Amino acid sequence: MRKPATALLTSAFLLATAAPAAATAPYLAFIFPVSKERLGASWRPGCPVPPENLRLVTLTTRGFDGRTHRGELIVAKDVAVEVVRIFGDLYRHRYPVERMETVEKYDADDDRSMAANNTSAFNCRPITGGTEWSNHSYGRAIDINPVRNPYISGSGTVYPPNGAPYVDRTRTDPGLIHADDHTVRAFEGRDWDWGGYWTSPIDYQHFEKP
Repeated sequence: MRKPATALLTSAFLLATAAPAAATAPYLAFIFPVSKERLGASWRPGCPVPPENLRLVTLTTRGFDGRTHRGELIVAKDVAVEVVRIFGDLYRHRYPVERMETVEKYDADDDRSMAANNTSAFNCRPITGGTEWSNHSYGRAIDINPVRNPYISGSGTVYPPNGAPYVDRTRTDPGLIHADDHTVRAFEGRDWDWGGYWTSPIDYQHFEKP
């Protein structure tokens, strides 16, 4: 059952900022506790963090259609406020996000989520091509517009495959992330690392908090 607006305001952290001059809505963000039921297939016993150490963040995003939307991310409790402020910066700089849904809506299948150009954070899974826990398993990594910011392995494999046209980083399509742009600076200013600076693999979609 959906909580009334008054309940949301009293049970969640709220950050609201004035809208930029050309925006259609102010930036709003809420932070909620999250249960294992809400996490669905993205969490299971044996994962490195329990649900009580995670938070559901809902926030205002600007879509590729130029309109405002509501997005959802699951992140670690200790970075939730930082994430709210980072995406507030992105919203004010009019950075577009095509889709922002928690990964259980894709049965926690990272490939499906990426192929949908879905921006996501927590997913209890190993690193790509390895066995150690990914930082996504701790809620301390976020992948943004993964089709337009693909992961490129040393062998030249591209994830998601439909991101192959965007390996060309001279492109300036909406949602692309480039070195030292507003998006990178919003994360780096809060001590997050960008995978676009890596050499093998290169992970343009990926930001993580060490």
